[in-house]
Amino acid sequence: MDKLDNLTEAFRQFNEERDWDQFHTPENLAKSISIEAAELLECFQWNNDFDKEHLCEELADVLSYCIMLADRLDVDIEEIVLDKLEKTKKKYPVELAKGSSTKYYDLKKRD
Repeated sequence: MDKLDNLTEAFRQFNEERDWDQFHTPENLAKSISIEAAELLECFQWNNDFDKEHLCEELADVLSYCIMLADRLDVDIEEIVLDKLEKTKKKYPVELAKGSSTKYYDLKKRD
């Protein structure tokens, strides 16, 4: 069992003990991801002087809801992330994207 499986199992047990699965519909979990992501962004609202402990708590909330949503939808997190990375590699080839923050559709071949 890998670390991600351990986390998934820990959430399953935590939620089962509290009978919370009934509230964890895909829609509710997606909403929670967005809400927690906004709270994560709030750590940087006025400046870059963030409290790392608070930031880590908010990041953990985002990741937790992502893990629970993937589990609810029965998708393999490693598989979907690696698949997306492969697609992104094709959209941003090294020879065009290295050192650039240009969106993929505006990348031009360099002479």
